[in-house]
Amino acid sequence: MAVSGSKQLRISGTTARKVIRALDSDVRLLILGILSHEVMNLTELTAALGIPLSTAGFHVKQLEAAGLLQVEYQPGSRGSQKLVSKRYDEILFDLPGAAIRASNDDNVVEISMPVGSYSQCEIHPTCGLASEASIIARLDDPRSFFEPDHVHAQILWFGSGYVEYQFPNNIPFGATIQQLELSMELCSEAPQYALDWPSDITLWVNDQEVGTWTSPGDLGGVRTPLMPDWWIEHQSTYGELKRWTVRTDQSYLDDQVVSARTIADLQLQGKHYIRVRIGIKPDAQNVGGINLYGRKFGNHAQDIVMRIHYQFEGDARPYRMQ
Repeated sequence: MAVSGSKQLRISGTTARKVIRALDSDVRLLILGILSHEVMNLTELTAALGIPLSTAGFHVKQLEAAGLLQVEYQPGSRGSQKLVSKRYDEILFDLPGAAIRASNDDNVVEISMPVGSYSQCEIHPTCGLASEASIIARLDDPRSFFEPDHVHAQILWFGSGYVEYQFPNNIPFGATIQQLELSMELCSEAPQYALDWPSDITLWVNDQEVGTWTSPGDLGGVRTPLMPDWWIEHQSTYGELKRWTVRTDQSYLDDQVVSARTIADLQLQGKHYIRVRIGIKPDAQNVGGINLYGRKFGNHAQDIVMRIHYQFEGDARPYRMQ
């Protein structure tokens, strides 16, 4: 058993809340400090803390439940003894919201938007949301999409309607947008799952229809690399990674022309944010719903990713991001 893993724990969503609650105690913080130096059995740890054995056992259980301690039983002179060690040296918290990166070399801003960070929605059953740890609120109840915990969703699904996101427009001052890309993992939504269940899924940007992809089915029935242990495989488990691109000439879906919509049609210049809607048109031929996967579900470890390509014109000079 290692004294301390010399490892880093990265957490978000409901997992982060469990860890935060576990750390909200002077005694438990002291336990982590003591175990940085050596592995102890529960009796030794109790003596070092100067508290009753039952109290020490309670705090150890809280830290173990949060995944911060490792507890093993080993044979001793008077039966088995409980050995306790610390699992991590550092903890990183991922706060809800979009993650933004900029490339100075390629004149590209990349924004990763969690699927649960939508700004508005219209939802019709079958529907639901889940974090990497559990279902959020109630299944097949559109009101669940307005729960505060919706920001922690790593998968969401609905039979018809839409979800809309507001991406920050973070291009440098003086630059003009040449191309907008949006990629995400998604598929249709059927009860349980159905490989033959077409759905016409449409993408809009700033109220402008960019293009529609006909998903062949609600993909499931197999375990995937990112699927949580508690999620059963006899339902939706993965989607297809699709990429919409709007350029100066027209729009593309996976490099195939999908519409005549151009970057100028989106009216992006001077706007503080870019509205992106993913949904099913009311008059769609195939109203087969949507499953939208985040970076902790499905086959692809990504959220909804926007890439904004820009360039400077005339005497405009780019700033450098430090």
